[in-house]
Amino acid sequence: MSAYLANAIEQGQLVNDWLTPKRLGSMALLQQTSWPTRKTESWKYTSVRSLEKKTFERGTTNDEHAFSSIAGLDAIELVFVNGVLQQLPEGLPAGLSIASLENVPESTQVWAREQFNVAKPSQHLFGLVNDVLADNGVIVDVAEGVTIDTPIHLVNLVSENNETQQRVIVRVGQNAKVTMIEHNTGSVESLVNHVAEYFVEESAELELYRFSFRTEKALTVSGAHVQLAKKAKLNATIVGFGSELSRMDLDVLHRGENAFAKINAIYLLAKGEHFDLHSTIEHEIGHCVTDETVRGIVGEKATAVFNGRIHIHRDAQKTLAELNNKNLLLTDDAKINTKPELEIYADDVRCAHGATVAELDKSALYYMTSRGVSRDTALVMLNFGFINALVDEMPNAVLAEWLRPILKERFVKMNAEL
Repeated sequence: MSAYLANAIEQGQLVNDWLTPKRLGSMALLQQTSWPTRKTESWKYTSVRSLEKKTFERGTTNDEHAFSSIAGLDAIELVFVNGVLQQLPEGLPAGLSIASLENVPESTQVWAREQFNVAKPSQHLFGLVNDVLADNGVIVDVAEGVTIDTPIHLVNLVSENNETQQRVIVRVGQNAKVTMIEHNTGSVESLVNHVAEYFVEESAELELYRFSFRTEKALTVSGAHVQLAKKAKLNATIVGFGSELSRMDLDVLHRGENAFAKINAIYLLAKGEHFDLHSTIEHEIGHCVTDETVRGIVGEKATAVFNGRIHIHRDAQKTLAELNNKNLLLTDDAKINTKPELEIYADDVRCAHGATVAELDKSALYYMTSRGVSRDTALVMLNFGFINALVDEMPNAVLAEWLRPILKERFVKMNAEL
């Protein structure tokens, strides 16, 4: 057993709070779970050696972190520093309640405990670790029929040698609507294990953004798990950078007819970085739609992993599902391991999946430079053109405008290494 896993189990046995009845089941599974190796199928292309012998401190410092709100975006800010929520916002819109995980009202505890670990797969190692150790996070409840126009912006800032185990539980009531922005950033050696469960009830809508901007020595394992009821809608945008270890799991469960999920994902990897995106879409019932588009740009000696699985259950007739992964390799030693999967047990469905891997178009680069565009500018333009369609599709125009210069800066860094 790894030092990290042994330490997690030891710490988990000391936790005793309102979630303990649910934590005990996960603890039993965790004690039986092996540390991932190259022979573990779901971790075949992602090594966890950088974490194997590590132990981190948890919430032991009060370091100050520079953080700026997103320009032009009116948002409800939830800023966590080393797992500590800096301030619970006041004056929330009618129909919205937010409680920190360690200070949950009894009335909220009842439904949150029932939903805890329901949307998340039960066997994921770091999901189990989060089950037993999560001591910070928030519970968000949007009342039936309420539209929250102000996005909820959750930010994680972590100091060197610190670890945060964060849990987010969100319930979007029937005919309600909300926007959630999860924002992880940083580059120092630290660990973020961030798990979010979303329950979108009948005819409700969730607009979800996940920005994973942790780079260099920052270690990240995270999961977003969404359960869709009848006529529920999900519009998700994921943007990830790479680091020494960066793994994200996305699960969407269609559990009501006419549910709809649109998922756009982008990953941009600079020299030597690693990023792993595993997505699983479960169509458990008929007449549902999934549209998933994933695009990645991989720099020198960087490695990307994409495993996308759409599972059409026997009763999921009239399903419409599409999955597409396109990748651009900037150098000969950049690498992508991509595996789109369709597993279909119903006979009246329309499904498609595919993956492409290509190099930068040298003729396009030559065309632009021959007409006076500098090579660096041309590279940025070509890179941005590859993923710009997904940025344009972001429902929130303010977020899209905020994201563009961040991506441009990222491209400049990646191109400088060529």
